[in-house]
Amino acid sequence: MTATQLNTLPNTAKLPKNEPPRLGLVCITFDKTVRFRTMTRTRYLQLSLSQRETALREIYQHNLQRLHDALTFCDANNIKLYRMTSALFPLSDMEDEIGAKILNSMKAELATIGDRSQSLNIRMVLHPDQYVVLSSDSPEVVQNSIKILARHALNLDLLGLPRSPWSLMNIHGGKSQRSEQLIKVISELPPAIKNRLTLENDEYAYSASEILAVCQQAQIPMVFDAHHHICYEKLDSYNHPSVTSMFEAAKTTWKNPDWQLVHISNGEQSFLDRKHSTLITAMPQVYHQAPWIEIEAKHKETAIAHLRSWWLMGK
Repeated sequence: MTATQLNTLPNTAKLPKNEPPRLGLVCITFDKTVRFRTMTRTRYLQLSLSQRETALREIYQHNLQRLHDALTFCDANNIKLYRMTSALFPLSDMEDEIGAKILNSMKAELATIGDRSQSLNIRMVLHPDQYVVLSSDSPEVVQNSIKILARHALNLDLLGLPRSPWSLMNIHGGKSQRSEQLIKVISELPPAIKNRLTLENDEYAYSASEILAVCQQAQIPMVFDAHHHICYEKLDSYNHPSVTSMFEAAKTTWKNPDWQLVHISNGEQSFLDRKHSTLITAMPQVYHQAPWIEIEAKHKETAIAHLRSWWLMGK
């Protein structure tokens, strides 16, 4: 796939007027339909080179089929947003390059994913793991973080997904009080990463207003998380005026407002509990204006169905 094709906008780039928010499935299904395989680094290093290749090829083939299964599941359940697991192709960034070579040999199979997702009108996004810390005061951590993002970006290229926030890679700010470092590192990222990168506010290090300022200066979109916001600010309602103002401010960071993506979760034991609940039973009123919402709840597709039954129907 050429760079021009990778930057081509999908035919779902603009939503029809009065379209309700599209609720997204995160990584796996609550039932056993979508499950992925992995391998630990320790186990991998115990294998011979030939054993490593055999093991990784089997895992990658399995996970690619599960990715097709995820698209099939989403299509059958009218789910138009899917967050892929960051461990889709484990150990593909190892120094022996075995995993990277296997993926390159599978590029024709991988490319069918992008075509299929577009034909099904399903948006696919990614949330790299917590080891990506672009604001670290350790150069080694920053370089490793960029390496991880580069591998994810290459995988998205191989999957035929566009180099734009349509197929975003969303990360947190990382180490607190390092906004200038974060902005500087982002400004120097290669296009394959930066053109997909988004930042999300969290409960500890970066408030929504702080991440907003970083996104404005770095010129990348902000993914607003209402639950992180109320936990950070210790609020008692998702309808606090600051939730609405931050949602609206985050929208201005998206060059295409129809692509704005937000997150929602509820506290497991209490309103301000940071652990995710099984279902979503409280939503910000302003989220009725959100075009795309990732549902971060333990019961996955059941939580989406539950939200549709009481929140979307009650609009």
